[in-house]
Amino acid sequence: MAVRGKDERMSGATSAGEKFQTLVGILDRLRRPGGCPWDREQDERSIANFFLEEVYEAVDALFRGDVAALAEELGDVLMEVVFLSRIYEEKGSFTVADALEGVTAKLIRRHPHVFGEDRCEDSRRVLEAWIRRKSEEKKGAGPFESLAMTAPALLSAFQIGVRASQHGHEGATAAEALAKAKERIAELEGGGDSGGEALEEKIGEAFFALADFARLLGVNPEIALRRANARFVVRFAALPRKK
Repeated sequence: MAVRGKDERMSGATSAGEKFQTLVGILDRLRRPGGCPWDREQDERSIANFFLEEVYEAVDALFRGDVAALAEELGDVLMEVVFLSRIYEEKGSFTVADALEGVTAKLIRRHPHVFGEDRCEDSRRVLEAWIRRKSEEKKGAGPFESLAMTAPALLSAFQIGVRASQHGHEGATAAEALAKAKERIAELEGGGDSGGEALEEKIGEAFFALADFARLLGVNPEIALRRANARFVVRFAALPRKK
């Protein structure tokens, strides 16, 4: 995919809505009787798998710095969004237009310092106001109720720490979180061969403490581990093979 210049991108921005509607029309055609047999067989669960796959591929392209690949993968993510919306439209639940209307209203509602009369002087105050409005909108909801149960566990640990801090839990400092991780690792070194649930618990708490340590340093541990995985794969591929 060729990446367009700045002038081309600016002129194309005005046609984004038209192009999006074309995508909606294509998915509509694929799902109708006489459309694509494979596309017509898909349901929300099968598309959810493809959706996650495309999101991970987009993030991978982003961190590789491959702009052309990222543009393509973001297009694929949008396609899966429209596909899922189409499936739920067929169920009579909502349309992609409903989803767009909802997120547009949310952005305007939660940015009164831009679209209203409120004033926020820095990003910290903006974040505090966003959290406050979100809490007001979701009255009665706990800080962890909207956590995705299908998210990777390391990412969930990071998000739990973020949510707790946003709701007044001061928690540990970075040094204390690292000390907790070292404590759990020391326990594993002292009796890691015991096995069973006790071993699993210690390993889990060590991961959780490291995730909290990363959060306190401004690092997403899920992304850090994914990049470490990629580096290992590259190093392993360069190792000489036994004949």
